[in-house]
Amino acid sequence: MTIGDISKLVLIIDDSPTQAIHLQAIIEQMGAKVVCATNGHRGLYMAKNLHPDMIVLDINMPDINGFEVCKLLRSSPETINIPIILFTVNDTQEAIKLGMEYGVIDFIPKDAFADAVLLETLRQMGFVNHDN
Repeated sequence: MTIGDISKLVLIIDDSPTQAIHLQAIIEQMGAKVVCATNGHRGLYMAKNLHPDMIVLDINMPDINGFEVCKLLRSSPETINIPIILFTVNDTQEAIKLGMEYGVIDFIPKDAFADAVLLETLRQMGFVNHDN
């Protein structure tokens, strides 16, 4: 979606390049701009420097997991207000509760319906075009 000539920017943080590229393709088809980071440290750097409108974040990553990324994003004035969606195979009650405690706006399990749920969430928030 564009406001004037400015597209919404979505940052995907996922250690699977295949998953990140797949999400990038479907989100870009809906009208948003997408950048990807394949680890938590790179994602934090990109979030602080690019100021994305939304972050789609995996939990299970090496070195620094998604919960730690959330905690660091929420502790920085530069990134505290960026909406975060957890997009992960880790769908335990404990994971969902911890994600909500860190202020994520949605928790989407990676299953057969994950892409559709993610796109609908982005549509409802005005991040992608409704007519695509």
